[in-house]
Amino acid sequence: MKAIRFHNYGGPEVLRLEDIPRPVPGPGELLIKVHAASVNPVDGAVRQGYMQQFLPLKLPFVPGWDLSGVVETIGAGVGKFKAGDEVIAALALDHNRNGSGSYAEYSIVTEEETAAKPRTLDHVQASTIGVAGLTAWRALFETAQLAAGQKVLIHRAAGGVGTFAVQFAHWKGAHVLGTASAENQEFLRQLGVDQPIDYKKTRFEDIARYVDVVLDTFGGEVQERSWKTLRKGGILVSLVAPPAADQAARHGVRATMHYNSPSAAALAEIVKLLDSGRCKVFVDKVLPLAEARRAQEMVAAGHVRGKIVLKVV
Repeated sequence: MKAIRFHNYGGPEVLRLEDIPRPVPGPGELLIKVHAASVNPVDGAVRQGYMQQFLPLKLPFVPGWDLSGVVETIGAGVGKFKAGDEVIAALALDHNRNGSGSYAEYSIVTEEETAAKPRTLDHVQASTIGVAGLTAWRALFETAQLAAGQKVLIHRAAGGVGTFAVQFAHWKGAHVLGTASAENQEFLRQLGVDQPIDYKKTRFEDIARYVDVVLDTFGGEVQERSWKTLRKGGILVSLVAPPAADQAARHGVRATMHYNSPSAAALAEIVKLLDSGRCKVFVDKVLPLAEARRAQEMVAAGHVRGKIVLKVV
């Protein structure tokens, strides 16, 4: 099969399109014929070796953590799915089994990583759900325990995770504040942001006050400035940089780093919400598998509205 791999850590130039053996599913595993895989910021971070300390890879490595496709074959003990089923998947971050990521014509997944594909979406659209959708859902509703009537500040609200997080929070009945550049202000309103903030013109902390939840997708200075937006007892959930416990204590708030992990149950809830029409997915650009390098470069450059997708079939 064709797959994108890297043999050593480095820039986008280390990504290569290669012919490699098709993986074989073991007990509890499914072999998926990948139709589309979306590209996430974590893909580039792993490729550059930034996560080696807690995510040692067996090189060469096939990157990619979410996909949409069709079940080709199943291993022993698989009960939820059969050959021919259309599915989506969000792979565990340490998917070293068989070196099988989603930047490939075939990929190995487990049942806990998999859900039925939304009926209302095609494979390109459905491939965007796994990592970004699951991250937004679990960070807001499991880690932050966001409830109706609360206020949430979502940074980078027009991005991959942000577009899902805004819609989920709006659906839940929260009051949503979101940061984005000037050209995305109307887009944020369409998503369901109650108070869009142009971060280039306005300091977000001057507008966002007494919020219950901050979803931090930046770290660094943005995380530092976010402390003062929280009400006493509120929570900052970071997706990118562990927040300092002493800072949280100083401001009388809670803080945590959200680490994503597979959840078939959460994926199924997201699928139901999408099929109901209450939420949408947003695809910024579709590229062929062979252009994975360009796709990662575009994600790294930022200012992507929604997701970039690699179309495999």
